[in-house]
Amino acid sequence: MSDPVVDHLLARHDAILEDLKTLLRMPSVSADPTFAEGMADARRFLLDRLTAIGMENVQLLDGGGQPAVYGDWLHAPGRPTLLVYGHYGVQPPDPLDAWTTPPFEPTVRDGKLYARGASDVKGSTMIAIEAVAALLAVEGRCPVNVKFFLEGEEETGSPSLRPLIERYRDLLAADGVLSADGGRASRELPTVNTGARGSNGLEFSLRTASGDLHSGRYGGAVRNALHEMAALVATLHDRDGRVAVAGFDSDAAELTDRQRADVAAFPFDETAFLAEAGAAAHGDPAYAMRERITLRPCLDVNGMWGGYLGIGSKTIIPAEAHAKLTVRIVAGQDARRVIDAVVAHLKAHCPQGVELSFGRIGDGSPASTLAPGHPLVLAAERVLQAETGRRPIPVRLGASVPITAIFKETMGIDTLMFGFNLPDEPVHAPNEFFRIESIAMGLRAWPAILRELGGFVPAAFRADT
Repeated sequence: MSDPVVDHLLARHDAILEDLKTLLRMPSVSADPTFAEGMADARRFLLDRLTAIGMENVQLLDGGGQPAVYGDWLHAPGRPTLLVYGHYGVQPPDPLDAWTTPPFEPTVRDGKLYARGASDVKGSTMIAIEAVAALLAVEGRCPVNVKFFLEGEEETGSPSLRPLIERYRDLLAADGVLSADGGRASRELPTVNTGARGSNGLEFSLRTASGDLHSGRYGGAVRNALHEMAALVATLHDRDGRVAVAGFDSDAAELTDRQRADVAAFPFDETAFLAEAGAAAHGDPAYAMRERITLRPCLDVNGMWGGYLGIGSKTIIPAEAHAKLTVRIVAGQDARRVIDAVVAHLKAHCPQGVELSFGRIGDGSPASTLAPGHPLVLAAERVLQAETGRRPIPVRLGASVPITAIFKETMGIDTLMFGFNLPDEPVHAPNEFFRIESIAMGLRAWPAILRELGGFVPAAFRADT
C-alpha cells in the first residue's frame, strides 16, 4: 500500500539532496575558531528550515560554547515526546591535499556524495528534519511530540552539553531521544544500535633537561625526552596488545552469553576488516576481534611529538616530549577512574631524572546501553524488518556518542541511534562520503519509526524493560 508521506518525500528526493549540498557547503568546523562564520551559517540554515516546516519555539540554546539549534512541535497530547538529535558541527578537513575534490564543495561520484560532514552527520540530520516536515505537510500532524536538538559541539566532545541541559532542562524534557547520529553497522544486514562505549582522555608531557641539547656534546650522556616517551608509552600494553595498566578493566562488566551471541550473529570478516584498513591484527587474544571493538575497553595513543620537526636535520637531544591518549570504556566502568589508573601507571613507570606533567584530563562519559524491550528498540526492529524483510541484529558501537550517556545521566532518558551512514564512509578522514541510496532508505524509515513510537504510552519509556 502506498504511503502518501513517503511518496511526498521520495518526490522531493532531489530537492532534499540539493538542500543537503547547501548545508555541506557551509564549513561548520566546530574545533577551529577560524570557521566561526561557517558555524553561524549552518545555524541560520537550520533555524530557517525548522521555521519553514512548522516547528515552533525555534531558537538557539546557549550553554557557553557553540549554541544548539532547537525547535518543537507539541500538539500530540497523550503521545510520547521525542527529542530528535543531530549535529551541525563537523571535523576539520585536513589534510586538504588528500581530498579528490574540495571538502566543502559537495560532489556526487558513483552514487556517493563526497563532502566533509556528509556522513557525519549532516546527511542523516537532514533526513530526520525532512521526515517531520513531510508528516506535517501531508497529514497536518506528527504521531509524536517532537523537539529538535541540533548540537554544535559533538565533534569536540560536547563540552557545553551538561550546562546547556541544566539551563534548558524544562525545554528539553522528553520521553526518549531519537538520534540521527550513530549510523548503521552493515549495508547488507539491518542492525539496531543498542549501546556504545564511553570515553575519556588526557594529555601529558615529560622533560629530561632544562632545554634542548647539542647531540654532539651530550649524546650518550643524558636522557633523550623522545626516547623516554617512547619507552613510557610502550609500557601501556603487552606485546599481544593487552592493556597493561593495573586495574584498567577492574570495573568492566563481564560479557554475557547474550552479548557474545549477538556479536557472533553479526557477520564479520576479520581478514577483510584488516585489509580495508591496511593494518595488522593486535589486541587481547582472549576475545574475538569484534568483541574487542564493541564490548571491551581499550587504550590508544592518539599523538606523540617533540624535538625538531622542520625540514632537514637539527642535531639535538630533545628536552621535552608530549602525548595525547584516549580510552574507550564499557558498561560498569567509571570514565574518570579509568583515566586515573592510567595516570597512576605513567607515574609508576616514569624513571628517575624525568619530570612528568599532565595537561588536560577529561571527566569523560560512560558507556550506554538500551534494554532489549525498550520502546525505542522495539520500534526500530519493526521498522527495519518491514524495510528489509530481515530480522535486525542488535549491535553495539565501538565509538562513543557522548549524548547517549549524558542524556541518561542528567535527564534519565534513553537514546536510540537511528542514523543511516555506514562504517566504510571515511568520517574524520579525507574523502568522506554519504551514499545517495541511504537518503531514500532514511526517508522511508524515519516516518515509520515516528509512527511506531507514537503507539507507545509515555510511561513505557521509563518502565524497567
